[in-house]
Amino acid sequence: MSLGVTTWVLVDGYIPPTSTGPEPGMTSHDTVCILNTGDSDAAVELTIYFKDREPAGPYRLRVAARRTHHQRFNDLCDPEPMPVDADFSCVVTSDRPVVVQQTRLDSRQAENALMTTIAFPIP
Repeated sequence: MSLGVTTWVLVDGYIPPTSTGPEPGMTSHDTVCILNTGDSDAAVELTIYFKDREPAGPYRLRVAARRTHHQRFNDLCDPEPMPVDADFSCVVTSDRPVVVQQTRLDSRQAENALMTTIAFPIP
């Protein structure tokens, strides 16, 4: 059974510029979490939108069948590295239905903050 849709939107993207605590586990980051419940691998593309420049991407990922993939935006580098300390939004497209969630770890202070939200599905 394939759950989800093929297009999702994450609007509140931000990679905090500093971190406290041991790396890499406590490095401040934004993550896109993708679940593929289907029987075939999903080819996923991320397009990043900014307030003051043209979009970046697509960043290409493969999510194996019946698996989950957590991709830190911090680690995206092709076609260009993701900027830190910059607001962004992301459109996620897939050739198969998937479910998408966003998580942010903000460890700029010793009192860490963790935020998560489901992406907006486009039917």
